[in-house]
Amino acid sequence: MRLTAAASVAPCAILAAALATCVVAPPARAALTENLTTSVTAMALGNAVTADPPGIDSIHFNPAGLARLEGDSESIHAFGASIRTSASFHQPAGFDIGGWTDDPLAGSHSGPVRQGMTIPAYGKPGWRLPAVVVPGIGLAWNTAGSPWTFATNSYMAQAMSIDRTTDPNDPAQYDGRQVQLQRLVYLAPSVGYKYSDTLRFGVSVPIAHSAFEVDTAMRFPNELLGVFGKLQQGWCPDNGGNIIDVFGFGVCGGGKDGMVTPFKKAANMHLEMTAPFDPTINLGVLWEPKPWFAIGAVYQGGSKTHYTGTYEFDTQPMLRNFVQGLNSSLLGPIAGAVLGFPTSIPAQQKGNLTATIPFPTHIQVGIKLKPVEYVQLNIDASYATWSEWDALTFQFDQSVKLLEVAHLYGYADASRLSIPRGYKSKANFAYGLQLFPTKWLTLRFGYEPRKSSIPSDKIDLIAPLPDTKLYSAGLNVKLGKNSDLSLTGSYMTGKFNTPANTDCNLNCNTFLNVIYNPYAGLDVAGDIHVRYVGIDYTHRF
Repeated sequence: MRLTAAASVAPCAILAAALATCVVAPPARAALTENLTTSVTAMALGNAVTADPPGIDSIHFNPAGLARLEGDSESIHAFGASIRTSASFHQPAGFDIGGWTDDPLAGSHSGPVRQGMTIPAYGKPGWRLPAVVVPGIGLAWNTAGSPWTFATNSYMAQAMSIDRTTDPNDPAQYDGRQVQLQRLVYLAPSVGYKYSDTLRFGVSVPIAHSAFEVDTAMRFPNELLGVFGKLQQGWCPDNGGNIIDVFGFGVCGGGKDGMVTPFKKAANMHLEMTAPFDPTINLGVLWEPKPWFAIGAVYQGGSKTHYTGTYEFDTQPMLRNFVQGLNSSLLGPIAGAVLGFPTSIPAQQKGNLTATIPFPTHIQVGIKLKPVEYVQLNIDASYATWSEWDALTFQFDQSVKLLEVAHLYGYADASRLSIPRGYKSKANFAYGLQLFPTKWLTLRFGYEPRKSSIPSDKIDLIAPLPDTKLYSAGLNVKLGKNSDLSLTGSYMTGKFNTPANTDCNLNCNTFLNVIYNPYAGLDVAGDIHVRYVGIDYTHRF
């Protein structure tokens, strides 16, 4: 009976501890989501524009570039972007999860992916879109002869959108059925100052609306859970009744639905949070000592973004019935009280949620070289402090019953969690080439090898962000003395291959595993592809 007691409490603790980690595993922003939908001109040049800031878009890339503008101007821009990501699951030789040797997801492949968007003050509509289209407008004012230029702009500073709900049986549903992350700058009061003909300074204050949403199904394949499931199979009759068990710890009390397997869906979770007012600061300097040479630098300050929102847990019968059976036995409630387990788990529990998630500081420097009249080369280096995502803290408005079971593993407060993530700060380089075949036409090309801030042993399907390569091409056509049109198309791609038991955010299989690994013991391979088109019309008054 001692073996039965230990087994009866351990699987539920494992499940809750794993759930706790899944709940607080938001999609990482990494290098992948930065500057993808910010500027049509910058995108065409691989975002290597710090030493040659693009008009009103200088607000983001280097506000000192505003001081190069003369007169009043406006920029009307729009972009469309589609994100496609896939994953495949392979069961290696020797696969065994506590005696279970066949994962039903083995050999499967994730299905179609669509996009969505969060609308400030409204939320996220239920649309499933093949791509996201976002417009924006920028304005700049400069009095003739004044060294001061004032401006504002609206743009998408960061975006990641994944919707896998088209196929209800998609195997990727256990690590993000829907993921929505965006940072929309809706106002950016800015000023540029021309100190001399060669030196300029600038400052901007982007004010952003940030949104974060994760909707996912959950399962918890684990060695201890598998062992307990096999114990249930041997101890519990098919009809669920066992008089000895009733006077013991209630291992069989949950009936058929309370029988534990490592591959059964355990719960569904939905988190939705926003930060409607989140200002940061950008500081820039631009030195142009020669027409053929320039150096630029920008400091984009971070923030401790404070999110508020709601959460909802829908627990499947397996966990609910197991806890009910435990508490319906003679000794089960005693064991549960000692370990701090709940007396029951509701089918649905929801409430309010807050979280403080760092928005990292970003530093970028660049040079511009124009050796001949018809050719210009831009080279940039950037660094973002994503190591600030070492741990994330979430606060619920009440004790979450599922998380109370995790008291066994040291989670004393089931309404508050601080979870390690272990992301890294990385340096990235970018390259842009401009050709000027005529006075009215400019051709642009960009290449950006983007190193992800997520180590290979931390990647998951909520944040499928491996190292990627971005290829871009665009053009600018002067429509007249005071107006021009820019067009850009870009393609970004990356792959990852994660062998079984190498990534404890995805597929580790250990006896006392309390990290969320919905594909424990499986080899997981995947890729991501982002396609982007943008258009910008600029008019000078």
